[in-house]
This record gives sequence, C-alpha cells and structure tokens, in this order.
Amino acid sequence: MKLVITGVTIADPNSQFNQSTCDVRVEEGKLVAIGESLSPEAGDEVFDGTGCYISPGFFDLNCAVGDPGLETREDIQTAMAAAAAGGFTGIAVLPHAEPVVHSKAEVEYILNRSKDRLVDVHPIGAISRNLEGKELAELYDMQQAGAVAFSDGNKPVADDGFMSRALQYAKGVDALLMVYPENKAIAGKAQVNESRTSVLLGMKGIPALAEQMQISRDLFLSAYHNAPIHISTISTAGSVALIKRAKRDGAKVTCDVAAHHLVFTEDKLNDFDSNYKVKPPLRGKSDVKALLAGLKDGTIDAVTSQHRPHEIEHKDVEFEIAAYGMLGLQTALPFLVKAGLDAQQIAEKLAIAPRKVLNLEVPNIEVGEKANFSVYSLKETWLYNQDSNKSKSKNSALLNQQLSGKVKLVYNNNKLETYG
Repeated sequence: MKLVITGVTIADPNSQFNQSTCDVRVEEGKLVAIGESLSPEAGDEVFDGTGCYISPGFFDLNCAVGDPGLETREDIQTAMAAAAAGGFTGIAVLPHAEPVVHSKAEVEYILNRSKDRLVDVHPIGAISRNLEGKELAELYDMQQAGAVAFSDGNKPVADDGFMSRALQYAKGVDALLMVYPENKAIAGKAQVNESRTSVLLGMKGIPALAEQMQISRDLFLSAYHNAPIHISTISTAGSVALIKRAKRDGAKVTCDVAAHHLVFTEDKLNDFDSNYKVKPPLRGKSDVKALLAGLKDGTIDAVTSQHRPHEIEHKDVEFEIAAYGMLGLQTALPFLVKAGLDAQQIAEKLAIAPRKVLNLEVPNIEVGEKANFSVYSLKETWLYNQDSNKSKSKNSALLNQQLSGKVKLVYNNNKLETYG
C-alpha cells in the first residue's frame, strides 16, 4: 500500500518534524518520506490532511471488552472497530470476561482473535483468580504468553497482605500491577460522589477519602517492596496531591485518568441518567480542575477511554441497579478537545505515555520508522449516533450529539481506515 498525506501538521514531541506542516509518504507499512510538496506517484492513495494533525497512533490502557464469554456487550472485533474509529491503534484489554483472563489460555485466546489487524490488542491478566482478591493468578505464565500487565479491573484489591504479596511476586518477574483505587470499607454500597449533590439526590455518597486511603496504602506497599505500581482512573484532587508528592519523593508510581472525568461533573446526575453512572463516580468541579492541572504538570501520566460497554438491559434501568460505565473508545478525543488539550498534549497523554507505562515501543513520526499513526482534526464536528457508533453497545451519554474532534484516518500494520 502506498499513501501520501498532504499538508498535515505533525504532533509528535519525539519527532524532528514536530509542529511542522508537511507531506508524509507511506509505503508498505513504513514512513519513507516527510517533507514539503511530495509529488504523488502512480498508484498512490492521496489523503488531504489540511487542517489536521498526525500523531503516533493512540493507545488505551483501560478497555473492557467482554470476549470471551460476554460477547453480547462487545467482542474483540467490534472493540477493534470502535478503537480504530477513535484513533486508537493499540488497546490494553482488562480481564473482565467469562472466564476471567487469569491463565495463559485466555491470554492466548485474545491474542489469536486479534492478530494481524490494524489495532494491536494487548491482554491484561488478572492479579487474582476470578478477580476475588484471594489467590494469586498465574502471573508468570500469563506474562510469558503475552500479558502486558496485571489488574483486577474495577475491583480493588482489598486485602492488604494479599496486595503486599502480589507486589512482591510481580517485582520478581518484572511485571506491572495496575490497581483500582477504592477502599471498599469506606465506600460501602454508595454509587455517587459524597457531596451536597448526593444529599440533594437523596443518595449515599462515596467520599474522596475512599479513593485516597487506597492510594496511600498502595503507595506505602510499593515503596516498601521497591516495586512499580500503576493507579488506574484517579478522580479526586486529593489523589492528585498524593501522587504528586509521591513522585517528588521518587516513588515508582504512574497513574491515569478517564477522559470523561476531565469534562463531566456530578451535576450530570441530577436527572438520574444511568449513562453517567461510572466508577469512580463523577466528582465536583474542583476535582476536575485539579485533574486537568495534574495532567498538564505531569502528575497524571496518561488518559484512558475507560471503555465499558453494556447491554441495554443493564443500563436502561433505575439508576441504583444500573451497571457502571460508559462507552469511551470513540469519544476520548472529543473529551480531550472539550477539556482544552492541544495536539501536543493529546499526543503525549493519549499515544506516547500510555505505551511508556507498559514499556511498549512508542511509534515515531520519522523517516524509516514503522507507520503507526492517527490523523485527526480538533475542530471538525461529527454526529455520534447509531450509524457512526462502532460498538455493539449504546451506553454513552454523548449519543446523538455533535462532537468536536474527529478522527480522519488511522494506519498500522500496513492497514488503513478512513472516516469521512
């Protein structure tokens, strides 16, 4: 395949062409020329990139699929389609499946189902068998089979001793644990942020303390074992402060934030729309402000989609019994545009840093490098509706809205997809 992208602005802090407007030539999966006024040759496919940016392909650290066993909400093929439409050329999928991804058999299944596609799919194995936080899963076997990290997904590891042993073992095999920050004893069965809003809604709230206590514990254990740890989807100002202090003190910690937590606040819950029921819950305006500041000053390493597809019968119900989560792969870019991030910040937080967290090779917009990139406009709008939604599920608060921030083209593994 031969492709020429004309008049596109490069957004890649690691490229010598960063912030330059150039033409980019791709041949057989490699970037072969970058410069001004590259002349198309016979057989070239030409794409007009005027007004668009080209960045390394986006990468998601926090994506739930359901395959194997829960394919009615999302299978690997539809997840890859939604990812590509959102600009993602790589996704790390959580072990939320039936059976849970807690042995090499499930890891190999995911890799076999997704091989030789545009979107690279990287399995994340479970820390504990059946996500129960009691018995350590087969970490080493899964790592050898291709698991890139280990997580119990949205289930926090409650037992302090088990978490300590898990970190110790993970360090021994040079593996990364990705943990969800919630102290269940403090959070209880509450489902929304503890605040004036929760009182007005007549609902029990999850205090910020529940997240911050769990982060404090994990930071202490990480330091004790001198083992790296990744905190997934932080949501409070206090969490940002804790991690900022820990990083300043030399802790081996990284963290991420879900794209929707940079835009939505708990005010969205006033109509009890279950599409806004997420975990961690939507927080207050001061938390959103702190998350954005933490993202920009480097405290927060990466942004994730926190893609959580659900069948309609699990979301189109009363708020208290609805499942947690919303679709995120196709809307991560519009959320970051809405939050005010520029192309350089988007490239860093949505493409480069996520791969660094997992110690994966980072694509580079340079001559001679493998072609792995996304082309997108920050200003162009598009209608996110049933026709443009690539997921099997429909649980997004943004459906049937015009969104700013449109992915135009994705390229990886010598495969190309374009979007209008």
